[in-house]
Amino acid sequence: MALPASLADALALPVIGAPLFIVSCPELVIAQCLSGVVGSFPALNARPAEELDVWITRIKAELAAAQAADPARRIAPFAVNQIVHASNDRLEHDMAVCVRHEVPLIITSLRAPDAVVAAAHSYGGLVFHDVTTIRHARKALEAGVDGLILVCAGAGGHAGGLSPFAFIGEVRRFYDGPIILSGAIATGEAVLAAQAAGADLAYIGTRFIATQEANAVPAYKEMIVAASAADIVYTPYFTGVPGNYLKPSIAAQGLDPEDLPMADKSKMSFGSGRTKAWRDIWGSGQGVGLIDDAPPAAEVVARLRAEYEQAKARLAALGSAAR
Repeated sequence: MALPASLADALALPVIGAPLFIVSCPELVIAQCLSGVVGSFPALNARPAEELDVWITRIKAELAAAQAADPARRIAPFAVNQIVHASNDRLEHDMAVCVRHEVPLIITSLRAPDAVVAAAHSYGGLVFHDVTTIRHARKALEAGVDGLILVCAGAGGHAGGLSPFAFIGEVRRFYDGPIILSGAIATGEAVLAAQAAGADLAYIGTRFIATQEANAVPAYKEMIVAASAADIVYTPYFTGVPGNYLKPSIAAQGLDPEDLPMADKSKMSFGSGRTKAWRDIWGSGQGVGLIDDAPPAAEVVARLRAEYEQAKARLAALGSAAR
């Protein structure tokens, strides 16, 4: 279950900040990386397409400058998320930009990313792929990915329905490489629990929406701070793929979150029609009830680190008491 040294040695906390459509931006990614966790963003957030080069150039320059100023500092690498789906007509262009910049980590979603893997491996980059089922995990490994992101029940945005205990356990029967766990992880205790269950890293999204740097409108951040797990609805209605969304954001668009029709996966859309996910219908994981404020991202990571160390100490004490 060893992570590549290029990744493990740069982390102050075993966490990847999940790429958040619309919300993730250079300011958030830089703050995450400087705090010692992987920062990421969807390539599609950079609009128009030419802006992707600008974003990556800025991120690389600021991280390099910080590393030069303090060579001993743990500064995590950044990642770019690529949507491998017919609806993404920018994929070829965006991967060419990533190859030119030698982006250290590519996070892929939806279909098995054969071409993306080949492109990233051409310069030594890593590819981690989002999966929600065992079948998808096997297909991703056949495509040659370097790690699996297990998106479990309770994750924000497009989420699966499996318990993390079942999902990790089954995947570990045939795969001993990097596993990243996603699903309602909002505290340092949960990060440690992910590792105890067999994952190498935790994947955290919703907690970083409620930060100062996140490109989310104030009402979105406020809704996350006020919400609890009971305010989350799991539905394929908005994109064709099941996802978790905030009920109040659905109601605000004149829809009944308790009575939404089904949708066809083949009709997936990332921004068409009057009501758009994720602009109008806001994604959130079930861990939302553990979020009480929207501080700078560095403060969030500092809290996570403190909680993580405290949880380790508690478990060590329990182990000593049992002997």
